[in-house]
Amino acid sequence: MVIRDEDSQPSGARKPRVSAKGEQTRARLLAAARALLAGDGEVPFTTRNVAALGGVTHGMCHYHFQTRTDLIVAVVEAIRPEWITPLEEAVAQPGSFAERAERVVGLLVQPEAGDLDRLHSALHWFALNDERVRESLAAEYLRWRECFVALFQVLADERGGGFDPRALGEAAAAGTDGLAAIQSLDANIDPAPVVRALILGLAAGATAP
Repeated sequence: MVIRDEDSQPSGARKPRVSAKGEQTRARLLAAARALLAGDGEVPFTTRNVAALGGVTHGMCHYHFQTRTDLIVAVVEAIRPEWITPLEEAVAQPGSFAERAERVVGLLVQPEAGDLDRLHSALHWFALNDERVRESLAAEYLRWRECFVALFQVLADERGGGFDPRALGEAAAAGTDGLAAIQSLDANIDPAPVVRALILGLAAGATAP
């Protein structure tokens, strides 16, 4: 991915967004930023190019996002409902561990919608070079991992304790994330039996620390 930072401006307090038109403009800029981040890299990711793709002036882009980093962090937050919120809801809904685990498996084996996998790859790349992006993305992944910890906490409650739900939750999250990386290289892998074996296998082998 080609990046440039020639159009960054000093960071400061973001101006309040009060009008419906302003919200629409911000949404267009976020959509344009997402498209560039998930693209083939031929168009450099700059606020100037985001503004052009969004059909607004460069100055208006900086009104909403003073720096390129502000824009990337906003994209990180904007995609949360697509991959974290559904998982949180699946774990939080009533049911036994087995019922919640099946809901989680059902979500995890669904193909990522549209450009989400490419977008995550781009965000990881930026996180290597921008501390604010790294912190923002790390916070999102922590929230994602906490879903697995909460799932195994349900199992611990059912069994009256006896093992560390955090260790099992982190293991499940790591395994799931690794599977996603493998799938990005080999689309022929069926994730359903793998994810189910991972989560249920960890549950079956849960022992006291």
